[in-house]
Amino acid sequence: MFFISLTEWTWKNIMLRILASLILGSLIGIDRGAKRRGGGARTDAAVCLGSTLVMLTAQYIDITFSGSADISRMASQVISGVGFLGAGSILISGHRVRGLTSAASIWICACVGLATGIGFVDGAAVVTLVLLVTLHILPFIEERVYHLSRYVTLYVQTKESWTAATLLHRLREDGCKIDMYDLDRPRSNGQAFIILITVYIPWNLDKEDYVNKLLETNGVLSVDTL
Repeated sequence: MFFISLTEWTWKNIMLRILASLILGSLIGIDRGAKRRGGGARTDAAVCLGSTLVMLTAQYIDITFSGSADISRMASQVISGVGFLGAGSILISGHRVRGLTSAASIWICACVGLATGIGFVDGAAVVTLVLLVTLHILPFIEERVYHLSRYVTLYVQTKESWTAATLLHRLREDGCKIDMYDLDRPRSNGQAFIILITVYIPWNLDKEDYVNKLLETNGVLSVDTL
């Protein structure tokens, strides 16, 4: 234990665990909701409280029917079972995947609830604090690192399939290294071919200008960066 111990089976400790679970789950949910992301305070608070109840029930069974139950088994079922909620918060829109962070937050809420339910409230509080700080600081670090990175993922729409070969030839001629390549053929007439490609752009080329110049390639309709 870091600061306090709430592991003893008393009504005071039980109520403090439930209250702490509600607060910690709500804090994580409010942070996601404020950014208009998946989950939200109600979802995360419910997940956290439910996980807390599971651990309280497991401890109650262990005390009441000593040796007849494995506390860790109930916890493992929560960790694996909460995945369906996380999957529901992941959305695929066009060529973008959204909701992964929200899904991870829901899973962490379940873990925080389990820790709180067994009395490890101080550890759950520290993890919640670290999570909230990380969610606010990492985007700035990521933006800086990604800006300096020479790797870029391109979402290209073309008229014909042969344009893909032309584009690849141009990239190689300019010294770019192809890390990943995928061509999605249209399902009906009139739709564009979709090329998803990750490339390394040499330092002697300006990344933004070079991506814009790829629009000049014959047959290319649009170029977006992911």
